[in-house]
Amino acid sequence: MKSAFKGLFAINPRKSFAACVESCVSLLKNVTNQGLISEGSVIHGHLIKMGISSERYIAVKLLTMYLNCASSGEAQEIVKEFNGLNIVVDNCLISANFKWGNLDGARRLFEQMPERNEVSWTALISGLMKYGKVEESMWYFERNPYQNVVSWTAAISGFVQNGFNIEALKLFMKLLESGVKPNDVTFTSVIRACTGSGELGLGKSVVGLVIKDGFEHNLSVSNSLITLSLRMGEIALARRVFDGMAKRDVVSWTAILDMYVEMGDLGEARRVFNEMPVRNEVSWSAMIARYSQSGYPEEALKLFCQMVQHGFNANISCFSSVLSALASLKAFRAGMNIHSHALKIGVVEDVFISSSLIDFYCKCGKSKDGRLLFDSNLKRNVVSWNSMIGGYSLNRQMEEAKVLFDNMPVRNIVSWNTMILGYTENKQFDKVFEAFHEMLLCGEIPNKSTFPTVLCACASIASLEKGKILHGKTIKLGIQHDIFVGTALTDMYAKSGDIQSSKQVFDRMPEKNEISWAVMIQGLAENGFAEESLILFEEKRRTSPVAPNELMLPSILFACSHSGLADGGL
Repeated sequence: MKSAFKGLFAINPRKSFAACVESCVSLLKNVTNQGLISEGSVIHGHLIKMGISSERYIAVKLLTMYLNCASSGEAQEIVKEFNGLNIVVDNCLISANFKWGNLDGARRLFEQMPERNEVSWTALISGLMKYGKVEESMWYFERNPYQNVVSWTAAISGFVQNGFNIEALKLFMKLLESGVKPNDVTFTSVIRACTGSGELGLGKSVVGLVIKDGFEHNLSVSNSLITLSLRMGEIALARRVFDGMAKRDVVSWTAILDMYVEMGDLGEARRVFNEMPVRNEVSWSAMIARYSQSGYPEEALKLFCQMVQHGFNANISCFSSVLSALASLKAFRAGMNIHSHALKIGVVEDVFISSSLIDFYCKCGKSKDGRLLFDSNLKRNVVSWNSMIGGYSLNRQMEEAKVLFDNMPVRNIVSWNTMILGYTENKQFDKVFEAFHEMLLCGEIPNKSTFPTVLCACASIASLEKGKILHGKTIKLGIQHDIFVGTALTDMYAKSGDIQSSKQVFDRMPEKNEISWAVMIQGLAENGFAEESLILFEEKRRTSPVAPNELMLPSILFACSHSGLADGGL
């Protein structure tokens, strides 16, 4: 920008008037987009010296610049340069009033206009949509005499922005019926509506229209197509769209990166990450989070350091990921450095970052440091309280956890689940049932996270009676077939000696994971059904070939040793 200004003042207006005007207009466009009012004022002064600031074309550019920079005083002075307001100025003022949040002013300007054009109507329709005035916006849309692609797109985009995806798709169908041809912005909004609404069947039809109308290589359309393809599970299509793009931006690369991250393909994700010509906080955070979640804390930490060196500020998600990685490494000093970095950039009071720090300190066995941070954060909320309670539980400080829990101004289901889990992990089973009963008395409804923990307590003391009552509650709430609840019920019945009920629950589970199979195999073996246990393992191997893992191996060996098939365990 500085070099551009030097170039402007180097031009002699008398010798090259046209070049000087062109340079001024170009610079005005840049300062308008960037909101640089000081630089814009300098250009304005230069135009006054040249004697052309009152020219209608130039004045409109200046007006747009001042309005974009929210400088109403200078804007009013520019308006005086005109011999009465014209339609272009009115349109600029309508858009500016929406930008300033002055909806009444925008409406009043629109209603008082002696004449309106398609820009006037579109400015009002899109402005009202921006502020969630969907019904009012559509009232004007239906009365708009200029039903062109721009006004249709403004309404469709507005629906999508406000979460009315189905309505956006219905309006798009009307647009097609009217004979209006969609443009790239229309398609981008419609594809987002398909993605947001889950209308994947319609999404495939839209993809066909995009290709038919020749927009498949448009940047924003292609980016939206990648997201839609991933939502449809069409991995190959997403990759094909990406590979066919003539131009890609950081959104395109990040979408493909997210695809491999979600698939758990760390190798391919890292390859894409390394190839990215431009990265942003989202792409860095995605890689750091996946490394942390996949058990590669060293890589997560290494990437975080590179990210900071490249001048990027970590977002909330990134801080949480790297602190989680450091906690698993018990890297206390490195975590303190992250804490210092958070203080340096002024984000440590964010409740989610402070909660992650509390969690980190407690996982490093430093619950006192966690408590100091908790007490110093004046913005703490229920998440902060839950983190500190969980930290005390992790460090076997259940008395301190209970005191904090009792002093909570507001509790949620996570608060109760954290206390119940703490009692279970610390083998205080009587208190598990007390807390669960108190939770019910307070009107809190247990969820899919509550029952596995309480059922684990039942299994630990082989309390079939309590377990059956809990089973009844899961049926009443309709969550008995949840994979984690079902696995916990299978385990509870097996450890309580009711292997028949255990097998019934297991057989009725619509979905099973490795833990579910291991629990049932072990339950059969420990209840004297060694051969049945081995038969079940063979069934598992037939349906999804897998080597015995650390969960199944002890159960299989136990079954072999108790069935006279010692060689079978080898």
